[in-house]
Amino acid sequence: MKLNPSQDAAVKFVSGPCLVLAGAGSGKTRVITNKIAYLVQHCRYKARNIAAVTFTNKAAREMKERVAQTLGKAESKGLMISTFHTLGLNIIRREYKHLGLKAGFSLFDDQDQMALLKELTEKQLDGDKDLLRQLLSTISNWKNDMLTPAQAKAHAQGEQQQLFAFCYEMYQTQMQAYNALDFDDLILMPVKLLRTNEEVRLKWQARIRYLLVDEYQDTNTSQYELVRLIVGERGRLTVVGDDDQSIYSWRGAKPQNLVLLGEDYPELRLIKLEQNYRSTSRILRAANILIANNPHVYEKTLFSEIPDGEQLKVLMAKNEEHEAERITAEIIAHKFLNRTDYRQYAVLYRGNHQSRLLEKSLMQNRVPYKISGGTSFFARSEIKDVMAYLRMLVNPDDDNAFLRIVNTPRREIGPVTLEKLGTYSNMRGKSLFAASFEMGLEQYLSGRGLDNLRRFTQWLVAIADNAERGDSVEAVRSLVRDIHYEDWLHETSSSPKAAEMRMKNVSDLYTWITNDLKGENPAQEEKTLKEVVQRLTLRDMMERDQENDDSDAVQLMTLHASKGLEFPYVYLMGAEEGILPHQTSVDEGNVDEERRLMYVGITRAQRELTFTVCKERRQYGELIKPTQSRFLDELPHDDIDWEMKKKPVSQEERMEKGQAHIANLKAMFKK
Repeated sequence: MKLNPSQDAAVKFVSGPCLVLAGAGSGKTRVITNKIAYLVQHCRYKARNIAAVTFTNKAAREMKERVAQTLGKAESKGLMISTFHTLGLNIIRREYKHLGLKAGFSLFDDQDQMALLKELTEKQLDGDKDLLRQLLSTISNWKNDMLTPAQAKAHAQGEQQQLFAFCYEMYQTQMQAYNALDFDDLILMPVKLLRTNEEVRLKWQARIRYLLVDEYQDTNTSQYELVRLIVGERGRLTVVGDDDQSIYSWRGAKPQNLVLLGEDYPELRLIKLEQNYRSTSRILRAANILIANNPHVYEKTLFSEIPDGEQLKVLMAKNEEHEAERITAEIIAHKFLNRTDYRQYAVLYRGNHQSRLLEKSLMQNRVPYKISGGTSFFARSEIKDVMAYLRMLVNPDDDNAFLRIVNTPRREIGPVTLEKLGTYSNMRGKSLFAASFEMGLEQYLSGRGLDNLRRFTQWLVAIADNAERGDSVEAVRSLVRDIHYEDWLHETSSSPKAAEMRMKNVSDLYTWITNDLKGENPAQEEKTLKEVVQRLTLRDMMERDQENDDSDAVQLMTLHASKGLEFPYVYLMGAEEGILPHQTSVDEGNVDEERRLMYVGITRAQRELTFTVCKERRQYGELIKPTQSRFLDELPHDDIDWEMKKKPVSQEERMEKGQAHIANLKAMFKK
């Protein structure tokens, strides 16, 4: 497919900084991949001096595949296409000594962070889950805004902010002692290093001579700063973004970074991609008219050469049960009449809770469906616990696994003991596990803390020995038994039923492992425990990317999760005040972002789009009568088929429709 004139201009402009304002469905990934090929084949850039960053592994993977089709293996050697966080991690791996880190640093995911914060703030927050979640998100925002604990303390207003700043300081001290980094550090640390160390900065600027950034409107302060430091004065960069699709302000994303770019690089070239290759003209007209109600720095109007097609529909439902039934019935009937596949339908909603009744209805009607962004088996905390024990058996120097299990279940090895162990292991350049056996530790740690720690690490040695030398299956069984994990689940779960469910997950994992070890799975020979654990870890990573599964099922997802995707037939649930726009955003005066969310939902649809509105809805046990969303009122009325405002159908039209149905049925029976 040939590039259109705007796409071509965006690919070929390489002499200075370039902002490509790319509307929904306008082929931005083609521009990025073609530009990489153009830089290598026509501008004498070496692939190893080009980096492209985006926000998800899936987008990075897609981009890699597309570039590989254009450039051969030799030409694309060394090309860096990754997420922002992977790029940050690569810089840290190369420069860890400048950052005062040991080589084997650990990475903490949000569950690891939560567990640590819960331990540290037992006195202050008393395990309050909501406060802990707030604290986690506040620390994340502080790091994204590049504030140190001392700066956060200075900026803190009000009692809660001051308390959170104090907790932030404790958290950072502990993370340093553990030689551990969290997700936000992967951007924050490279930024600080490149800012303060000229030698390292020049080295990376020489390494990355051209930088391309995808989904630029989603960058936060620290990501923008990382881009600026890598690009330097030369301004050899192309950023691609759409201010109308900026829907992540709650994660620190700043669409105004698009404006900032023009200030930092006055010679910035702006190129707009306005031709959409995805949706009918009618769907685009509705999207344009809706988003025109938001303020814009850069104006753009999408257009499509695809004809108008069907009107947008609004379905009315008595209540939320009826809403779920109607969507299910509509999908079944539409599929039957149009002989489509289930995978061509998507149902989008503002909040995860909206999917429950719909799932029930789809199940009852045997309609296959898939929820994007559901919890994978390996993301469950009980599975992560047992996997961390197994990781320790095959690699005792895995500090991250050590920290997850050292006090799970409780062994009275608290944060103070671990901080002292962390400080000592850092000083000795050893893993936490190895440091626990050293005589020198006794100068830092004594009494019960030391006894409990050594009892734990000696027990681990005994189990690992058994697994290595003899019966791996027995070793795994005794591991789960010795730690009384089932009792721990009953202590910490919300109900006995929840504890049983979690224990069943552990049993499933145990069955997998023992089958693998004995070679009982079809066409398999026996494996060592190390091989089994590595395979399961890989399976975990693969499961996280399960969105590539191409089964024939209706797709259910939040509006946030739908960004970047497209479907022939889209249903948008709950187009009501209080849901979309969300009440919190209305109260906080952030309706513009909700409008962008509606715009993202509308522009996912290729051929047909249907909204649902309930006359009554249960909310927190109360029956409310919602009003339709203000966004529906903003759409062009001639393009919308309001169910309750139907015109009478003439006899001829009814006859025509009936004959079309019969023709479709005949065709189906011929198959």
